[in-house]
Amino acid sequence: MRVVSSEGEQLGVMPIQQALETARQRELDLVEVAPEAAPPVCRIMDFGKFKYMQARRQKEARKKQTVIVVKEVKMGPKTERHDFEFKLKHVRRFLEEGNKAKVTVRFKGREMAHTELGWKMLNKMTEAVADVATVENHPRMEGRMLSMILSPKAHH
Repeated sequence: MRVVSSEGEQLGVMPIQQALETARQRELDLVEVAPEAAPPVCRIMDFGKFKYMQARRQKEARKKQTVIVVKEVKMGPKTERHDFEFKLKHVRRFLEEGNKAKVTVRFKGREMAHTELGWKMLNKMTEAVADVATVENHPRMEGRMLSMILSPKAHH
């Protein structure tokens, strides 16, 4: 098998016994890195340290990745102005934290006859957060629910 040292220098092709002996002398492990090569390639390294560094790199990669959460705010077409403003504050906060916000208007019973109230509400919400958000999914009716998704503007 072809043997490479921990510093990456070629030690040449040698029988497996000799490779193991060389690794033992250096108090390191013999790790097969390319079994499909002819001859197979092994590297003399500290396998424990290698696994540790690999885990560290994966942890770093996870730290850099951002998770986007969609937070939902529900209201009815008859939601009062004060409540609307309260919900608006929530939506703004979600967006400023870098999350998406789903705004849903739920119609009960006869309210279905006045879906335009819900549309007006969502338009009002869109205008109120226009400085921090863009509409990702425009309002649309699904059964008794009218909902839209707002996502934070990129320059945050």
